[in-house]
Amino acid sequence: MEKYYHDGVRTSGLTVYGQLVAQTLVQVLKQCGDDLTRENVMKQAANLQNFQLGMLLPGVAIDTSPSDFAPIEQMQMARFDGETWQPFGPVISGKLGGT
Repeated sequence: MEKYYHDGVRTSGLTVYGQLVAQTLVQVLKQCGDDLTRENVMKQAANLQNFQLGMLLPGVAIDTSPSDFAPIEQMQMARFDGETWQPFGPVISGKLGGT
């Protein structure tokens, strides 16, 4: 952020979200190679496997498939200690809010 967005708010969730989306797009384009057709971009976006990003919690990764476009399906519980959020327990995997 110092180099490209020095006026940005480092603690903003939107700033973090934008960085994560940009890094994911870069990965999709790398997977496309020289075939930048819409069909191939969509195919690669639907085939991200265990893609790790530094701003996500350890153990949380991006995974997509042709039948499941939800990129993040893990979470970790946290409780507020009066000053900050403290994670506890393991990373929980699976469909969130599913049946």
